[in-house]
Amino acid sequence: MKCATVAIIGRPSAGKSTLLNTICEMKVSITAATPQTTRNAIRGIYTDSRGQLIFTDTPGFHLSEKTMNKRLQETALKSLEESDVVLYLLDAKRSAGEEEMTLASHVSKLKTPVICVINKADILTVKETEEAKAFLEQVLPDRTVLTASGKLDEGVDEILIELFKFAPEGELLYPEDAYTDQNLEFRISEILREKAINLVTEELPHAIYVEIADIEYDEPANTVWVRAFIIVERETQKGIVVGKGGANIAKIRKQAEPEIRQIFPKKKLRLDLRVKAQDKWRNNSIVLDRILR
Repeated sequence: MKCATVAIIGRPSAGKSTLLNTICEMKVSITAATPQTTRNAIRGIYTDSRGQLIFTDTPGFHLSEKTMNKRLQETALKSLEESDVVLYLLDAKRSAGEEEMTLASHVSKLKTPVICVINKADILTVKETEEAKAFLEQVLPDRTVLTASGKLDEGVDEILIELFKFAPEGELLYPEDAYTDQNLEFRISEILREKAINLVTEELPHAIYVEIADIEYDEPANTVWVRAFIIVERETQKGIVVGKGGANIAKIRKQAEPEIRQIFPKKKLRLDLRVKAQDKWRNNSIVLDRILR
């Protein structure tokens, strides 16, 4: 039996969260068109007859002098040092500029085994794929290079085969049916944040987070009540999330409920979802606190 920790690293929107969700066959990390949606290091767990792989989906590596982005960089790079294997995802639809070179430089210095994956193979041209292979050969020579599509579940079995080759012998760290170590509140809040971001991404791409106020179980009625707040920075932003006549908040609830129900199988779900504003200084401090945890 083998057991390994795997850090998934790559630039924003390289498809890290989509690949992780495909591997775990469950929603572990949220996905959105907005770059840097993942703010924390998210763990997903895959187990089969070969053993167990514990993945960390890191925030997208992005060069910036902003305090928040630097914290995200630190979170991503720290995960590399603490893992048994590194899975480096390259989005070949974008040219490799300074950001990709900087990330590859960090990865090249690791003593940890590195597996390179050219992701989004379903939409790449032959030229883009060849250019990506040439880039990896230059910056990360002698590393295994695979092509895959996390979105279409193509090439994922080959990734797992390579990961288990590098995985050390060891006992399982989590139960066989576990797919994440996130607590209930975090999982629900991330689902709601994903739906809100996808709906109002142009107006409020990063000014949203979610607070779970209460989770209550009504055993006689076989019902779970979840009360949550979508929190924006300013009072004037509330209307954007609520929408005309409550249309947006209704869409967020409708889209989130099926995924939240998966967390509570065979139970009825009642989702009480509201929007509130925080003072800007307080909101920023809360977000940074969540990142640093």
